[in-house]
Amino acid sequence: MLLHSLMAPLLLGAGSSAAAPVSTALSPAQEAHFGWVNLFDGKTLNGWSEKGGPYDGDADWTVEDGVIVGREAEGAKGGLLYTDELFGDFEFECDVKVNAPFDSGIFVRMLPGLRGAQFTIDDRPGGEIFGIYSNGWLFHESGGDAAWRSGEWCHTRVRCVGDPMRLTGWIDGKLVVDYSVPAGMDEKFTREGRIGIQVHGGMNDPEDAAVRFKNLRARRLPAASSVFFEESENGLLSLTAVGEANGWQPLFNGVNLDGWLPMGATGPVSAEAFEAAGYRAKDGKIEALLTGTAGAIRTQRTDFRNFTMRMDFQLTKLANSGVFLRSVDDGTNATYNGSEVQILDDFNWEAASNTKLAPYQFTGGLYGAVAPSKNVLRPIGEWNTYLITCVGTRMNCALNGTLLWDVDTVDLKPKSGPPFAERAMAGFIGMQRHGTAAESTSEVGAAFRNLFIRELPDMGPSTR
Repeated sequence: MLLHSLMAPLLLGAGSSAAAPVSTALSPAQEAHFGWVNLFDGKTLNGWSEKGGPYDGDADWTVEDGVIVGREAEGAKGGLLYTDELFGDFEFECDVKVNAPFDSGIFVRMLPGLRGAQFTIDDRPGGEIFGIYSNGWLFHESGGDAAWRSGEWCHTRVRCVGDPMRLTGWIDGKLVVDYSVPAGMDEKFTREGRIGIQVHGGMNDPEDAAVRFKNLRARRLPAASSVFFEESENGLLSLTAVGEANGWQPLFNGVNLDGWLPMGATGPVSAEAFEAAGYRAKDGKIEALLTGTAGAIRTQRTDFRNFTMRMDFQLTKLANSGVFLRSVDDGTNATYNGSEVQILDDFNWEAASNTKLAPYQFTGGLYGAVAPSKNVLRPIGEWNTYLITCVGTRMNCALNGTLLWDVDTVDLKPKSGPPFAERAMAGFIGMQRHGTAAESTSEVGAAFRNLFIRELPDMGPSTR
């Protein structure tokens, strides 16, 4: 959204450099969605299971003195202990101690019959610490052996992002491995799965040999796609059975605009009326035309409250649009009765309009309040992906897999618009048609596709 004519000069303050993202502490309830999640309660194995991946087994897993202990079971049986929750792009950390000789590991993206990867913790003669293994060795000779302290507690941290995966690992704060799976490997890796810890088994280890884990926690990192979606050759996504089971729902059926309304409409309208309003469904996309009677299209549902949504958008030159979140169709400004995440031709707007954008007016900005921390907008004509989460007063936004901001709106003092405490906490989701035909060779300003939403639990009165 830009509240001025394209060619009209306007003074908007501090120039075009993006401001630093606002960072605030998380409440315990919000932390479950936005920050580090504790994966072990120190007393039980609640949240963990020996079944749920490609390496199910029957190792001896116990909790002793606030620590998860893994040993070979009778018959030298081993196996993994998996998180119940799935993780796509994430960081995981824990403290590990091995009574050697013993072979263990940290596993990422584990699902039955599918392929993830392992950071090895093989504390035996000839073993390897933080090599990368996946149905065979992917990477040897990390710096893990030199950093490892056998028989002592070592702090480990691993990061798993992307598709193909990039796997990064630290021991006691020292970077020891940073490996990217080569593109085009014959066997497809899964995009999301469980985190696992291992007793290798089959080693006939000494009776006192064991691995111990404590302080296990993880945090999700923004991602554009996951095991929840299946992609066709033309880039359109459909939900997998896993996606449906995890609560994802389509916001757009790819065929028509059922479930949507032009802003200001009170009931379903025809395809012709939609096009007159400035919107149409075409080839799996919602196209926002440069001319029309309505300034936005919105969901018929007006009670979205806590959710994660993903969507792709594509710009033409000098396009000006945005995503409305929890807004209200009552004749007031949807940007400010709810929230808006900006979509704009960052590349050409200032030169064409002879204006200077405020930091929050660049693509990815929380309009009127927060600037994007980085410029990761792809060139005109390419598809971009938003992943946006709203839980209570907290919101975050990732563009093309990069987190742009993560804020609690309670702490924001908008530079434009009312305080967030005065705005709706539930409402519609919409896309703005705020472009101009000036210098454009296309009848379309912006296009949208692959719109999905997963509603999240209410966080209670502490988050309004």
